[in-house]
Amino acid sequence: MAAAAGQPRRNMLSHMKIGVIGLGDIAQKAYLPVLAAQPGLDLHLHTRSRATLDRVGDAYRIAHRHPTLDGLLDQGLDAAFVHAPTGDHVGIAERLLEAGVPVYLDKPLAADLGGAEHLVQLAADRRVSLMTGFNRRYAPAYTQCLDHPRDLILMQKNRIGLPGSARTFVYDDFIHVVDTLRFLLPGAVQDTAVRAKTRDGAVHHVVLQLSGDGFTAIGVMNRMSGSTEERLEVSGEDTKREVLNIADVIDHKGQPTLRRRGDWVPVARQRGFEQITHTFLDAVRSGKLLDGQDSLRTHELCERIVTEIGAQTA
Repeated sequence: MAAAAGQPRRNMLSHMKIGVIGLGDIAQKAYLPVLAAQPGLDLHLHTRSRATLDRVGDAYRIAHRHPTLDGLLDQGLDAAFVHAPTGDHVGIAERLLEAGVPVYLDKPLAADLGGAEHLVQLAADRRVSLMTGFNRRYAPAYTQCLDHPRDLILMQKNRIGLPGSARTFVYDDFIHVVDTLRFLLPGAVQDTAVRAKTRDGAVHHVVLQLSGDGFTAIGVMNRMSGSTEERLEVSGEDTKREVLNIADVIDHKGQPTLRRRGDWVPVARQRGFEQITHTFLDAVRSGKLLDGQDSLRTHELCERIVTEIGAQTA
């Protein structure tokens, strides 16, 4: 059963009721394979489409299926994963947090900074965990870069034929680049610069530069690049490490050395979904409170980028 708002949750839960809200691609490809494989989890699915609910429930042999959020909340959840569209995040997360249910929420927390601030404050007021799904912070190829010199950080996440509004571009996609740069920064940011190309109100590409004492980090997203790819480079002290599509790692120190993802390494582990899911569930089991303050810093920077793009196109 969910704890009353403001009350500590019981420690070391051995069996948990977990809600999964929203059953689109990200839920089906990244999270349900991980959750369904975990012992001690009683999964409860929710989406408004009965056909989707039954199709996904049958695929994962999950019996508990709820076409309404009220019906799901009546089950007394111990935690919930929210994979609904961005526009529904605030409304759904509000209901869960007010019921005392720890929430794992796909990025972004909301489509604007005000919504994100509201959820982080609500979670703090209720003393309920709120975690944002920044899976790249848990991807092994990226976490290992923390041990590498990072005088210069370059990250690209490109798309094919997907120009869009500044807010959607930044909050629904570029936010991963923003958060990964923040995760890898070796010091405090002293200067921030944003450049963008827009045409007919649609953003084609964005470049973010963050710099501080002895380092520069540059994030790029081109949604008219002709290629779907993700590249990260960190370098310094005459060494460089490249990560291609969160999988292959190339170390340069004289002669380049390539390390490929193992043939039997699941994609969910390679991309950090397995690790971030376990981190959230372990926190719920132990009663550890996860707050959204660091995630909020990423949303603040995203709002600044949206504002800068607007100023450049005004």
